[in-house]
Amino acid sequence: MSDDRDPIHPDLRAFERYLRHEKRASPRTVDGYLRDLAFFVAHARAAADDGAFDPAAVSARDVRRYMAGLHKDGLAPTTIARKLAAVRAFFRFLVRDERLAVDPTTRVRTPKQPKRTPRFLSADDAARLMEAPAGDGPAAARDRALLELAYGGGLRVSELVGIDLTDVDLGQGTVRVLGKGNKERIVPIGRHAVAALRAWLVLRPQMKGKGGHPTALFRNKNGGRLSARSVQRLVEKCRPACAEAGATPHWLRHACATHMLGSGADLRSIQEMLGHASLSTTQRYTHVDLQALMQVYDRAHPRARGQG
Repeated sequence: MSDDRDPIHPDLRAFERYLRHEKRASPRTVDGYLRDLAFFVAHARAAADDGAFDPAAVSARDVRRYMAGLHKDGLAPTTIARKLAAVRAFFRFLVRDERLAVDPTTRVRTPKQPKRTPRFLSADDAARLMEAPAGDGPAAARDRALLELAYGGGLRVSELVGIDLTDVDLGQGTVRVLGKGNKERIVPIGRHAVAALRAWLVLRPQMKGKGGHPTALFRNKNGGRLSARSVQRLVEKCRPACAEAGATPHWLRHACATHMLGSGADLRSIQEMLGHASLSTTQRYTHVDLQALMQVYDRAHPRARGQG
């Protein structure tokens, strides 16, 4: 047996290779799994008599004690569930790869999660946000196109900044994006986004530099590919234009789904457009739409107002 005191256990190395090469998970996902697993490995080593990490010695009770420790430290149920998911994925891999006979996490329950509805922008605030970047220069044209595309296509930030010129079909009004798990999909984007993209593409060559990226749709001032953090800063900058408090790039994605659902789009179409692996993820928006309906009912129906 190899020395388990090695900071990187061989089973962890194998799991990382599996995530990167077989699952083709994004670097961010891989880093998240390994980061969460590092907490569990540290817990297991602290509990072991010899200070070594041996996956075969881990029991369901050990996993439950680990979760109880996370709860005692004040971590939210969603965070504990995420950390448990990383541990589950690791042990499932070990069993699948015949490195381990029994998965100790199969008898461990995931903490009950509070029901949370997605936050989203109203249609008016979405319009205000997209119109906020002012000016005729390339930066303003890029920012308007980016926000229109985020709302028009319901795209994640990582998907937005990963788009290349060849991914865009303005004639068809579609864009090809690479979503979670490196899954590719074609997304309709709407005429407003198409018009904003046309305007940006005319000015895009003005953003160039020694580190310029030749194929990136959205460039920074030096010509490189725009970063996810730059998109977040853009929304933060434009946020005061909204009538209601709060706005994030992900709220635009939620707004796209909610407004489509409210206008009669079916859940399966929204699921495909947003790239959700499970329909249950998309079904969260039915709760949002129901809440909006109830608010309208409370304002408009005579019986809801105590009249009649």
